[in-house]
Amino acid sequence: MSDEEILENEAAINEVEDASGNTATESDVEASTETEDSIESLKQKLEAAENKATDNWDQLLRLRAEMDNLRRRTQKDLENAHKFAIEKFVNELLPVMDSMELGLDAAAHESSTIESLREGTELTMNMLKTAMDKFNIVEIHPQGEKFNPDLHQAMSIQENADMDANTVMAVMQKGYLLNDRLVRPAMVMVSKLPEQKSEES
Repeated sequence: MSDEEILENEAAINEVEDASGNTATESDVEASTETEDSIESLKQKLEAAENKATDNWDQLLRLRAEMDNLRRRTQKDLENAHKFAIEKFVNELLPVMDSMELGLDAAAHESSTIESLREGTELTMNMLKTAMDKFNIVEIHPQGEKFNPDLHQAMSIQENADMDANTVMAVMQKGYLLNDRLVRPAMVMVSKLPEQKSEES
């Protein structure tokens, strides 16, 4: 091979190397640009996520503070409800108390009559019954009714030929319900058939 041919081959090899070297450099530049873009995109996403996390944390703190305030208010309201649960009932009873005091003062005077004292007592009783009605306090007075162990307490049992067995003959003390719940049973006397009659039946 002549010197000229060798030189031509080396020149061709150099051109190929230059061409391949330039191509590699351009792809490196493109790859580098894409990497920078993806890093910038990731930075933006990270910043957005941090902002969202900060907002969520602030909301959590505010919500926790609101819940603490609500719990304290509820606890205070509950304490007040326990302390002053019967305040309305007390307000209804105060006029009854005033009326009773006026009745006692009137009884101390010599000019007062039994009739006037009776009228005053009836008025006071009506005031008390009205107050009890407002708070769903129901009187149990089972005279002549069938004995009911859920509402009545038998104090004694007596024979009575004129009444059916297990009938309330007399009420010694009235009972009371509060909102359909038994507060005090009625103390009663209950009838039973005479022994001779019960043997026949």
